[in-house]
Amino acid sequence: MKRVIIFICYFFLIVLAIITVFPFVYMVLGGLMTRSEVTSIPPTIIPAHLQFANFLDVFEKAPFIRYFFNTVFVSAVTTIATLITAVLASFALTSLEFRFKKVVLAIMVSLLMVPYESIIFTNFNTIARLGLLNTYASLIIPFLTSIFYIYYLNSYLSGISITYYKAAKIDGASDMEYIRKILVPMTKPALVTVGILTFISSWNSFLWPLLVTNDKAHRLLNNGLSAFSTESGSDVHLQLAAATLTVIPILIIYFIFRKEIIRGVAKNGLKG
Repeated sequence: MKRVIIFICYFFLIVLAIITVFPFVYMVLGGLMTRSEVTSIPPTIIPAHLQFANFLDVFEKAPFIRYFFNTVFVSAVTTIATLITAVLASFALTSLEFRFKKVVLAIMVSLLMVPYESIIFTNFNTIARLGLLNTYASLIIPFLTSIFYIYYLNSYLSGISITYYKAAKIDGASDMEYIRKILVPMTKPALVTVGILTFISSWNSFLWPLLVTNDKAHRLLNNGLSAFSTESGSDVHLQLAAATLTVIPILIIYFIFRKEIIRGVAKNGLKG
């Protein structure tokens, strides 16, 4: 009976894995097909000849190099800023004593319940009034910090004994020296997790860049892909090739750092 249950579990896992992976596999294969193969009925699964020229055609028909640069730049700045603000805020909440500390933490937790979509137009109105539409600042400023990651690091730092901080202060270290020389090395798994997840989130952003930018010079990858899908018309094979170009870099990053992500999440006991 136990073997039957194990067999059923593995069977469903394999089926679900195939269902999950197939769209990505077909996207890559479709980007290597001709237009007639992609639009054929019944659909073609394996291309007769690999059309690597499709990827070159994508760069000729749309400024995807510019989209890549914009996305990498915005994602990198957002990630660095989020790491800095999250470390400083979580350090203050765990190591420093100040009035209304519990109130501040309670407000932060309550803000986690507010859907992002409910404040996006308020942020848009603020950015518009500041005259920052169609600028890198409009893509970066609203994401300079993250309450979720502050709370995440706060939970992680709570497991570090306060005696490290007190010992550092006795030795004459400043708060910044303690953070740089002791706290950051001790929380490296959590910081790597925050950095990678922030970078991925920024890379995959779509709605906010769509609202604050309408020119190609500041367009991010997902918005560029959406515009390209409209502009390329019936060139489905080129659309799939462009989609592959946007997905592959972030998949490479994930597979390189997947152990660090799992280690940081598992050690903190974060679910979801």
